[in-house]
Amino acid sequence: MEAYYSDDQVQLYLGDMREVLPALGVQAELIVADPPYAETKLAWDRWPDGWPQLAATVASSMWCFGSMRMFLDRGPEFDGWKLSQDIVWQKNAGTGFVADRFKRIHEHALHWYRGDWQSIHHEAIRIQRTGPEVAHAVNRQAMRGEHLGAINPKPWIDDGTRLAPSVLQAKNLRGRALHPTEKPLGILSPLIAYACPPGGLVVDPFAGSGSTLDAARQSGRRAIGIEANEAYAEAAARRLNALVLPIDGGAA
Repeated sequence: MEAYYSDDQVQLYLGDMREVLPALGVQAELIVADPPYAETKLAWDRWPDGWPQLAATVASSMWCFGSMRMFLDRGPEFDGWKLSQDIVWQKNAGTGFVADRFKRIHEHALHWYRGDWQSIHHEAIRIQRTGPEVAHAVNRQAMRGEHLGAINPKPWIDDGTRLAPSVLQAKNLRGRALHPTEKPLGILSPLIAYACPPGGLVVDPFAGSGSTLDAARQSGRRAIGIEANEAYAEAAARRLNALVLPIDGGAA
């Protein structure tokens, strides 16, 4: 199968992921999926039936963007996948299609895996501490609490970093997006860094404007994307062929 775009780290294919992905015959460390949520009447917003099971043939680790409604409606299609955690992407500007509910300024990204958790690559993301320094050693056994079970005592020294929070703030691309549901590099980059080792392969079955491919390439990973709409595939190809932009959460 001929790639629509290709360079040393990234390949982009045009077509329905349900047809293209099996033909590629690849195995990846991570899938990053932003499927149509099927929450509107727009022509492109149609859920591709069966795609989570097809994704399971390619990788055992997957970040999937979506709304709570989407995941509840499509829960049976994730059968066989196990949920490790959920991340909330907090936007600087949201959407308000109705006037009788809270204005939604967030989206979810759920991390799914298959098999043994210890065999799944996951590297905790740490950020610089913003609060006061903890100058003394702390016993992790005491911190953990009885409800999580006993662990061996281990001293902990403040190194100036903390675990990244489960709510991640990143500016959305309102007015500058190449695709109506484009995700900024600021939210994609930490998810890829967490679940794919450097040099590993990321597959995006709904590539859109190529933001996942761009984020993976900039972080030293390889990437394969599939996009069904040729207009967006062309936009993604132009983007990937351009000079690499810095990861700042607001790059187009």
